[in-house]
Amino acid sequence: MKWRHNTAQAPTVEGSAGPDTGWATTSLSTGAMANWTAVMRWSAWGLLLTGPLLGGWALASAARPAAVPTQAEAPRIQPTSSDAVAPAGFAELYVAAYVKAGQRDAAVQELAAFYPAARSMSWSAEGGAERTESASAVQVRQISAGYWSVTVAARITSKDDAGQLHYFQVPVRSTASTKGTASGWVAAALPAEVAAPTGDAAKAPELSYGSGHAPLASDPAVQTIQGFLAAYLTGQGDVERYLSPGTTLHPVRPAPYAAVTLTQIADHGPGPAEGAEAQTPPDGVQRRLLVDVEGDSRKATGRPMTYAIELRARGGRWEIAALEAAPALATSDNSSHSQKGQGS
Repeated sequence: MKWRHNTAQAPTVEGSAGPDTGWATTSLSTGAMANWTAVMRWSAWGLLLTGPLLGGWALASAARPAAVPTQAEAPRIQPTSSDAVAPAGFAELYVAAYVKAGQRDAAVQELAAFYPAARSMSWSAEGGAERTESASAVQVRQISAGYWSVTVAARITSKDDAGQLHYFQVPVRSTASTKGTASGWVAAALPAEVAAPTGDAAKAPELSYGSGHAPLASDPAVQTIQGFLAAYLTGQGDVERYLSPGTTLHPVRPAPYAAVTLTQIADHGPGPAEGAEAQTPPDGVQRRLLVDVEGDSRKATGRPMTYAIELRARGGRWEIAALEAAPALATSDNSSHSQKGQGS
């Protein structure tokens, strides 16, 4: 589709015939003038107090797009810093709005929420012929302070095309608040289609766990994990009975699986000695496991999943101390980044 800026001139606004001094004269009485002054003073205070609220509401309404696209199949590249997460998400939504933009006023207004200059453009395409099936930021580079270049992979589909992966480079600028911090984001230009980013093929990182083995039914740790995952993923049983004090984990709702089966476990570190699984663990002992499971549902059978789980012994049994956010890497300091609480 073709893009061009609209060069039509704005209509001329005619002024008044007489000189404008900025003041208006009136013949009101002194009492009326006093009442009018009081009304104007209270109105000014009202505008002063509600102005920031109305401005914030307008900014939030303009920056919120109609729909959030799903993640693309393309792998996401870790941004250079946590500050890159916001411009990456903004760029994903911007590309989705850009692909379907055209002559329709609604589509242009949606795009203008990301790129205000879109309002002054004329569009040769009708819009809506293509749509973004999914979009994901795959590369983020900081050009300067508050200025980012985001490469977005977008799978674009149409009525006659099942979908093809495109890559767009998007310039994103932060909009600073009065305190100097980023309060929002705006596109500096239209997206530019580019070639797919190149790089070395990623290799699976080495994890800091021993050899995996089949779970033993006699292992108290296996019994705890099996019961917990059944309650957590299938709704069978109470999650609370398996948790260590101070740990809060809510079951997945609605329950995505009808059954969950442990297929393999591996200990972080040396693990227990052979034959020690059936022994009562002393209070306070911790055990970190990498657990492979398979979930069965009406739509999927044997879906493989992997959990990094931290256990803690108390009262002669193992309890779930945390669902770790990620398995421990062999090259890391093996510090535990755990999920001890989550929303329902």
